[in-house]
Parts: sequence; C-alpha cells; structure tokens
Amino acid sequence: MPTGAFTEKKDADRLSLGVPADAPAWLDSMRRTLDFQLKQLAYRARAGKLEGVRLVDGALVVSPLESEVPEAAEALKWELNSFLPNVHITDLLAEVDGWTGFADKFTHLRTGDGVRNRSAILAAVLADATNLGPKRMAEASSNVSERQIGWARLFHVRLETYKAAQAAIIDAHSAHPHAALWGAGATSSSDGQFFRASDRAAGRSDVNLHYGSEPGTKFYSHLSDQYGYFSILPISPSESEAPYVLDGLFDHESKLDIDEHYTDTGGSSDHVFGLFALLGRRFAPRLRNLKDRKFHTFEKPDTHPALKTHLGARINIDLIRDNWDELLRMAASMNERIVAPSAILKKLSASKKPSELARALREVGRLERTRFMIEWYCDPKLRRRCLGGLNKGESAHKLKRAVFFHERGEVRDRSFDSQAFRASGLNLVVSAIVHWNTVYVARIVGSLKGKGRTIPGHLLKHVSPISWEHINLTGIYSWRTEPTDPTSFRPLREEKSVFGQAA
Repeated sequence: MPTGAFTEKKDADRLSLGVPADAPAWLDSMRRTLDFQLKQLAYRARAGKLEGVRLVDGALVVSPLESEVPEAAEALKWELNSFLPNVHITDLLAEVDGWTGFADKFTHLRTGDGVRNRSAILAAVLADATNLGPKRMAEASSNVSERQIGWARLFHVRLETYKAAQAAIIDAHSAHPHAALWGAGATSSSDGQFFRASDRAAGRSDVNLHYGSEPGTKFYSHLSDQYGYFSILPISPSESEAPYVLDGLFDHESKLDIDEHYTDTGGSSDHVFGLFALLGRRFAPRLRNLKDRKFHTFEKPDTHPALKTHLGARINIDLIRDNWDELLRMAASMNERIVAPSAILKKLSASKKPSELARALREVGRLERTRFMIEWYCDPKLRRRCLGGLNKGESAHKLKRAVFFHERGEVRDRSFDSQAFRASGLNLVVSAIVHWNTVYVARIVGSLKGKGRTIPGHLLKHVSPISWEHINLTGIYSWRTEPTDPTSFRPLREEKSVFGQAA
C-alpha cells in the first residue's frame, strides 16, 4: 500500500485492523493483560486448578485429551451412510450444479458469457480432480468429445473461475441448515497433503525426507469447521507451510468470515502469530514440545518466580514502537488484498540478517504466542477445538486421495499453473461430494424422524459428510445432456438399521 494512501486511511481510522493505530496504547494494554494472565496461570498451577495440566518440577505438562466422540456416534454414522443413494460421480456433479449453479461461474475468457455446454465444463473439472487429464477423460466419456473439453479448458476454465465456482458451492453448503451442526463457519484449519511426482514432473518437484526419498508436491488446503474446502494451493514439500497459512484466508471468494484458525506445528511461526494479531484474527496452532517453548514478557523473569523455567527473553518494546506504522501498513496491505501474505512472509525470512520490520513483527508474534500458550494451558475447550478442527482436515485427506486416483495418484504436471488446476479441480469435486452428502444425510435424518426415530444432536454432529463408498468414481463417464431438476431427489436406500442393534 502506498505510504500516502496508508497515512490517509490511518488518519481517518479506516485501517480495519485488530490493533489500534497508537503503539503506546496497544503496548500498555498488552502489558496489563499479560501481567494478569501470567499471575492467574501461576496461581492456578500452584493450586492444581488447571484442568488436564499439572506442574512437574516447575514445568507445566499437558495431559493428552480423551476422545469425546461417543461409541454410539460411530454406529449412527454407519446407519446413515447405509441409506445414502448410490450415484455416479458425473450425476453427482450435475445435481450439485443444479442446486448451486457453480458451472455458471466458468465464464468465457473474452466475452464473459456463461457456459453453453455444461457437460464439457464438468468433464474438464473432473479431469483435473481425478488426475485423468482432458484427453483421457474424453476417451472415457460417452458423450463429450476431446474438442469440447479442450474448448472449455481454453476459454472457460481458469484459476479465477475455479475460485468463483468453489465459492458458489461453499456458500450453498454453509447456508444449509444441517451444516450448522458441525460449526458456524467461523473457524477453519489448514494442512498440506503430499502427492508423489512422476518421472515427468520430478524435475520441478522437491524431496522432503519426511515423506520419503521420492520427489513430489504438496496441496495446501483450508477447510472450514463445516467441512467446506474454500482454498487450495500447490507448494513445494520442502517449503515451510507457515507463509501460506494466511493466504487461504484471503484468497477465496466465499462468504466465510474466519475468526479462528488451526494448524499443526509446521504452519506456525512467530511472524504468523504477529500477523494474525495485527489483522484481528485468532491463530491457534497445535504446538509440538509446548513445555520447551518460552513465555516472553515485559518484566524481568524474577517477576513471576513460579513460572521461571518457562520465561524467555523480554519483549523489545522500542523495536515495536519504532516500526509500528510499517507493521500497520504491511497488515493493511494484506487486509485489502494488495499483496499475498506469503509474499511478504517469505521476503521477511529470506535474509540471514533480519530487517527491523522482521524483528518487530517477531516481537509482536512473541507477545501473541505467549498469550495463546497461557490460554492453551488454562482452557481445555480451546485444546479440544483445535484438535477437532485438525482432525476434520486429516480425515478429509482420505477423500481427496480417493478422488485423485488416476496415474497412481502421482502429479505429472511440470508447471505451477497446471498443478494449480489439478488442485483446484480436486478441491471443487471434493466440495461437491461433501455438499451432496450433507443434503442427503439431512434428508435421511428427516425421514427417520418422520418414522418416529429420535436422533440426538450430540451424536449427529459427529457424523461427517466425507464418505464416498456409495459414489462410483471410475468406469465410463456418461454426462447428462438434459438440465437437472434441482427440486428432484433420488430415493433413499432402504437398509436394515445397525444403530438400533448396536444400541
């Protein structure tokens, strides 16, 4: 953001950030808040009043959380899934398009007109999602030609139209009443999923020994608490995931407004903590080796003797105060989508000798991480939210792996744009499956309740919409030529109840 535009917005109090424009006021507020939180943590630790946390030789130790998923929820999941209608993936995409109109978002590159051949668009999307490619998709399709798919890809399928189509599905999914059982759409998680690269794409790919000795790429995706994938990006497996955590929160067109975001340790850094604080969002990663991470305070370590082993270096107040305007300008630039957060974060961490701005952002991040760690020790609900959000993403990886099955699930594209198309197609098809499952699970529940069954909400919220056993992903792809009636639904399968037997 140009300095003049930033100054004008700051003077008019239109930065819309999570911190005040006045550095001393923010620092004073943080000092008082942090001092109270540390004293409260020390008192509760000494008194043994921290749920799931104990003080051992002066160190705080967090006990693993026990699963809160009732055994009856597993039986209910299998029963509800047994009623899901069998469906071909081509029909599923056509039906979700009839409900959401996502194919209309693939507008013409030159004219901006809508699509004329919806089947060709859906075939092009499925070709990306299944890793089959347009040529082989045409060979496997009964009524869509290679020329039609190629035309659709050339003039209609672009990364920006993929984002718009993705938003159409996510918004429809978020508005569905059943999705509210899983969350309000205000929290999300992100994680990377590794895919091996074939010999053809190995030259562009990198090796990360964490995933083995073979080269590959990672699809880094963001998932809402309602199981809606709203962003995806191919990244190198040797890169840190931390710079891309914020990208997904800005690089989407859905109506989701994420307040709290979860990652594992690989997605966290003090810089990311600092940016989340400046932007007014909550960052809640699952940190590995938490007891070895230090609190950073304004005072000397002996101010809080009970937590002495947990206290690290003091916060450099002068560094934050001297660079406050630049910190605000950086955050405002991201908030208005002038620059991608990953571009700045990678720039700040590229030099062996960090700039003043990088060091100032680290100090802000240290403050925010300290506050987060205190709350992590004090609040078991926060720990459960984080764990639950990450578990949703990890379980959804299995569905992505099942869809991305052609070519042995290997990425064969050498360019970033081609890999981004594959990732976007995969995200779109998985989101369509999730929404289709959600609609039909809601219909199943309504049918069972109409027959006098009582299905407790505390069990139903643990039934996720990521099953795919009832979906035929392979074979000859037969595409519909007639429009889909959005008011017409498939009859439910009639299966013997296993929930009643298990109960």
